[in-house]
Amino acid sequence: MLDLKGKTVFITGGAEGIGYHIGHRLAQEGMNIMLSDIDPLVLDRAVKTLQQEGFKAEGVQCDVSIREDLESAAQKTIAVFGKVHMLINNAGVSVTGPQNRIRENDWRWVLDVNLMGVVYGTQVFVPLMQSHGEGGWLINVASMAGILGVSYGGPYCATKAAVVSLSEGWLTELAPSGIKVSVLCPAFVKSRIYDSMRNRQERYGGPIHFDDIVKKNPKLAVLKEPVVTGIDTEIVGHRVLEALSNEDFYIFTHPEMREIMDTRFSNMTQGFNQADASLVLDKPTPES
Repeated sequence: MLDLKGKTVFITGGAEGIGYHIGHRLAQEGMNIMLSDIDPLVLDRAVKTLQQEGFKAEGVQCDVSIREDLESAAQKTIAVFGKVHMLINNAGVSVTGPQNRIRENDWRWVLDVNLMGVVYGTQVFVPLMQSHGEGGWLINVASMAGILGVSYGGPYCATKAAVVSLSEGWLTELAPSGIKVSVLCPAFVKSRIYDSMRNRQERYGGPIHFDDIVKKNPKLAVLKEPVVTGIDTEIVGHRVLEALSNEDFYIFTHPEMREIMDTRFSNMTQGFNQADASLVLDKPTPES
């Protein structure tokens, strides 16, 4: 049986959406919740909501693209709760567009938040879990877009694919320390990922709101539709707890995506069949 009571979870991007609702569900299981987020106003509201419901929750402002921010957040978490048993690398951002029009600064932004944020978070918090010897859990939030690439979503897909791959490697690497690893791969969920540029840091070009982008180019309004019509983030919270109870590595939320994945696997199998039949691979390489 999964015993989370009295243990502590640190959640990046935890003030709303998927991060918040995973935290809320874990709080119901008796965990201490440390939410972190780059937006201090939304963070303060989220923490107060959890506290008003009687949960043990605190918050810390944190930019996951800055390692020192995560180190400082970890120190505060230890100061408040004593130990950390679970890390949820949830913070994520996205830009969309044709590959030749996405600016380098936006590539840097998505890479630094979605990928390096996961790397920094893991490097900072896993040693804290290892230090108390009670085991722990690392949960990385990736995406179905990290398993199957999507047109016009290059930076997002690339970083989420990297998160899946890292998670697969860390699964066996951290097992001897008693730290379990899971990777959450949702499809469309009702979040504000379409408006993630609202929190874009100045060094990457500064904030811009989705509504302002649409005013300049009304055709881009369609980018919001599949997100706001996705499943509720609260459902994702319940699904994550269910998966943790089963000690699942891959956590999927959209079983209807199986057909698309089966097509991909079929294509990969065909590629291996072609390799099996290859005359080039069947012969020794000519000597130079």
